[in-house]
Amino acid sequence: MIASAATAITPAPPGQIGTAITPQDALHYLEALGTWRDQRKGELDQLDQAALAATDNDPAAGTAGSSGVTGDVMLSMALWKAVADRYDLLLATWDSGRVGQAERERLSTLIWGRLDATLDPRLARRPDVPSSSGALALSLPEAMRLSDALAASLRSRLSLDAGDADLTGRVRQLRAQLERVRDLVTSEPPSSRDTYSRKLAKLDTRLAELVDKTRRGADVGGLIGPLEADAARTERDLIVGSATRTEAARDVARARELRSQLAARGAAIRDLAAQCVATVKPAPRLAVPDVAALGPVPQSAAEVDAYLTRLATVSRALNLAHAAYATAMDERSELRGRLEAYAIKASRIAGSGNAAGGDSVEAQRGTRDDLDELFRRAENALDTRPADMVRARALVAAHQAYLASRSMPSGTTRGKQ
Repeated sequence: MIASAATAITPAPPGQIGTAITPQDALHYLEALGTWRDQRKGELDQLDQAALAATDNDPAAGTAGSSGVTGDVMLSMALWKAVADRYDLLLATWDSGRVGQAERERLSTLIWGRLDATLDPRLARRPDVPSSSGALALSLPEAMRLSDALAASLRSRLSLDAGDADLTGRVRQLRAQLERVRDLVTSEPPSSRDTYSRKLAKLDTRLAELVDKTRRGADVGGLIGPLEADAARTERDLIVGSATRTEAARDVARARELRSQLAARGAAIRDLAAQCVATVKPAPRLAVPDVAALGPVPQSAAEVDAYLTRLATVSRALNLAHAAYATAMDERSELRGRLEAYAIKASRIAGSGNAAGGDSVEAQRGTRDDLDELFRRAENALDTRPADMVRARALVAAHQAYLASRSMPSGTTRGKQ
């Protein structure tokens, strides 16, 4: 027989994100959090043993019925690890009480901010709330409350609850749990609020009946376990749904921002494409996607996830189109710069008399005329709209080659071979 471990209850978190908590509140919370961490670890160890024992004792039932228990145990352990890691960070920031304003604000952020650990949403998936990504957006208190709900459900399903001697304490915990459920129901969207309101009403009725039977001296040992399991399952679903909606809301905001950015980029790249087609030929012929074709940003988590994937595809297509049209425009500017540099070099050679040795004045004048003509033709090709880039490349290359053939390094003569 596996003895029941002390049940850990989430302590009330102090302050709020962005607000420095007092040293006294921080100390009390860290002490309570440390106690919760240790108690929950012992509890999870016993629950894990009980789950394994249940599977070993009844293999047939284990195959069909323990998958949910195993998943809840795995999620509970992942939650405990995330909380324990955050507790270590809180202790490091607390530094035995040597904290100033900045450290106390950081403590508040670590308590109320999203946990860094990534929790596999498949372990906590609610059938009516599809997961949007690879994580649950849980704060430290939310993760601990979800852990409480899971532990309560597992204790009931694995028959590890204390006996009737602790009935009063279990009823008190049920009342506190239903109050937490009540608070969570108020934050549910209209589409699911009525459903959970009815579930809460049924739980309230069952608890009231249980308390009334207890007062009359009836045996309620067979009633409180299922009630605890149903209350824990309802609280778990509400916490997971809230966390998933938070993540989905962030995805929606990110999708809207990315869509706006891509719309602006797409319009600018289409303008660049129009300028490119009017400026050079042949010009690239790449389609510039319009993000408006994707439609508005959806609201459901699964649809937003697919929408973000399509936005990423549009972004890559815009990058390719931008690179192609910008490269074509840059080549025209690069050819013009090279041509002007060659013309300056030709003028300096002519001014210094450093043309091919032995050429007569008439020959040198002819060389300058030829270079001037090649420069004029190349410049005209580049100035024409749209510029014939094949012809412009050839003329600039011809100007370069002719200049190279008619010039010699300074200080050399034809006789020095």
